[in-house]
Amino acid sequence: MSFIIDLIKTIILGIVQGITEWLPVSSTGHLILFDSLWPLTPPEFFNVFKVVIQFGSILAVLFLYFKKLNPFDPSKSNKQKKDTFSLWGKVIVGVIPAGIIGLLLDDIIDGYLSANFVIAITLIAYGIIFIIVEKNPKPVTINKLEQLDYLTSLKIGFFQCLALIPGTSRSGATILGGLHCGCSRYVASEFSFFIAIPVMAGASLLKIVKYIMGFGFFSFSQLVLLIIGTFISFIVSIFAIRTLLNYVRKHNFTVFGYYRIALGIFVLLFFYIL
Repeated sequence: MSFIIDLIKTIILGIVQGITEWLPVSSTGHLILFDSLWPLTPPEFFNVFKVVIQFGSILAVLFLYFKKLNPFDPSKSNKQKKDTFSLWGKVIVGVIPAGIIGLLLDDIIDGYLSANFVIAITLIAYGIIFIIVEKNPKPVTINKLEQLDYLTSLKIGFFQCLALIPGTSRSGATILGGLHCGCSRYVASEFSFFIAIPVMAGASLLKIVKYIMGFGFFSFSQLVLLIIGTFISFIVSIFAIRTLLNYVRKHNFTVFGYYRIALGIFVLLFFYIL
């Protein structure tokens, strides 16, 4: 019976991850909040679970953008292949800051920055920032990924470091970085998808290795939950990515700012006042 309950939690968490990973609302924050209300035990397993199921979201990006991200596609011209290699170079440059800082601060983030209060404050703070940014937009100078240079990629990478604090949103931080650097909403969103691939893959591997070193290999039931959660995250992410890209063609991110503020206030009221 306990496995069935954990399975239901896993399905819900996979759906939450798939939806919120690509929207600028913080997937990790939502997962931690859900776990506070209905925990997936033991806590050590949830700390791994909430990161590993992000791998499903990565697979969704690779699935949707396989041709665009594949430099060896025989249908591409030499210039297109060169542009694809260049895109991967920009992605690698962009992940360096978060990769280094995340590796150094992983234990501190898990131990001190995953509290509901921190999540609430970051939800509200970045919600306000999104509203301000959208009301005072910078001129768009980058309308295509090919126009993105290495220095701009690095700047966006430093913005991604902000997302190491739960509640910030990795996609939200990189999108804000892109908008600040003059990217269109579409380019900022797409680059946030691509820059997530090595970061999230590395974070998943790090969590798995640390868990195995500290607690041994996963039990059969834990493996099943990880696989199911990852698969659900993959399927839902496909729809979330397509929905976001269609949305940003005609709308800005203001609605996500108001959603973040409302959710942050709810968290403060629910956990600390009511």
